[in-house]
Amino acid sequence: MIDVGLVPQVPLPAVDPYRLLLDEVGAFVYTTDSEGRFTYANQLVLDLLGPNLRLEDVYGKSFTDFVDIGGDDKLRETDRRVLRDGETIAREEDNHIHATGETRTYWSVKKPLHDNDGNIVGLIGISHDITEKKRLEDKLRQQKELLDVVLDNVDALVYMKGANRRFLYANRHLAEVFGQPIEHIIGRLDSELMPKDVADAFWEKDQHILATGQRYTGEESLVDNQGRQRHYWSVVVPWAGAGGMPALIGLVTDITELHQLQEELQRQIRTDSLTGIANRRSFFEHAESEFARSRRHRLPLSLIAIDIDHFKRINDRYGHPMGDRVLRDFAGCAAHALREEDVCARTGGEEFCILLPETDLKHAVAIAERIRLATAACRPCPEHPELAITASFGIAALEERTPSFDILFSRADHALYTAKQQGRNRCCHQHMDGSPAPVRMANP
Repeated sequence: MIDVGLVPQVPLPAVDPYRLLLDEVGAFVYTTDSEGRFTYANQLVLDLLGPNLRLEDVYGKSFTDFVDIGGDDKLRETDRRVLRDGETIAREEDNHIHATGETRTYWSVKKPLHDNDGNIVGLIGISHDITEKKRLEDKLRQQKELLDVVLDNVDALVYMKGANRRFLYANRHLAEVFGQPIEHIIGRLDSELMPKDVADAFWEKDQHILATGQRYTGEESLVDNQGRQRHYWSVVVPWAGAGGMPALIGLVTDITELHQLQEELQRQIRTDSLTGIANRRSFFEHAESEFARSRRHRLPLSLIAIDIDHFKRINDRYGHPMGDRVLRDFAGCAAHALREEDVCARTGGEEFCILLPETDLKHAVAIAERIRLATAACRPCPEHPELAITASFGIAALEERTPSFDILFSRADHALYTAKQQGRNRCCHQHMDGSPAPVRMANP
């Protein structure tokens, strides 16, 4: 605060200590009368207004004699409010300087000056040149706006998080995933925006990154605000941060569509495209694993080999599209009779196999018979009610001496061959020693 009594309104002696003080304060200090004419200006003001100006050169002249304020009515109104209403006003001002031809920006504080009777006789202005600061701020703001545009249009979630688990930055995509405006994310804990168990799992990884200083890359899964499971590829790097405060920068790319595509490709690799059940390759891979598990834990295991009877006749008489329908209908009949852990596969043109974990021979035969009867009752085409399909079944069960799945498969295949020899539309099974097995004849 400057005491009005120290601000002269008449020329001061050259050695006046107060004038020397005002010349060294590092701010532009001046006073005017009630008409806005200079009554005092310190050396910074004099240097600004023109080269080699002295104090007596500015007495009685207005600011606009030296500075072009153009159409800045707000600046004129500011002076009027100080001189007329006695307000103290602080604001940013832009001035075009005649002497230099440049525009400077100032932070100015203007206060009324009073005489001994309290009447307003002028004003005192104290201004700080913030031109460079403003330019830097404008440049930083433009850079931030540009960076925000870039990061908001990058097809990724971008964030910055401090070592206190609070978000320091979030782009538009992350805000959309959280279902929150960006301003509601900044400063909040991760546990306030995600389920606690998910946030804690992320925080455990974050702590490791902060402790080791090593970047992290990996796949993450997260349920979005609409309850959908999303998959992301995360790259998280440590950052020293401003003032050495540690932080993390994350770049997270949504790979949900790629993940779904990979799953679909895997499904296609392992699935028969016509019937939707397992194909030969995936069946034998699973069967080998299940065989080893059953041997290791001494669990029962059964296998059913199946062949659609006279399938070539169906194709020849009704056409291949009808043959495809028959295969799909049979797969459906089999699926209705099986448990979730059972595996039904199409292993050839009209050939199928069913693997029955933890199922002995007796129960496997019963399952095969249910499927046989359901197949015989099926009428795949209402346009051809005479078209009925039957199938032959060969069943084998894991025995103590069965050395490999190939042997078990061979036994089931031999039993299937026997069923076809016996007239088809029946179930046969075979023991390890190849001894005759009961044959279930087709119902009349």
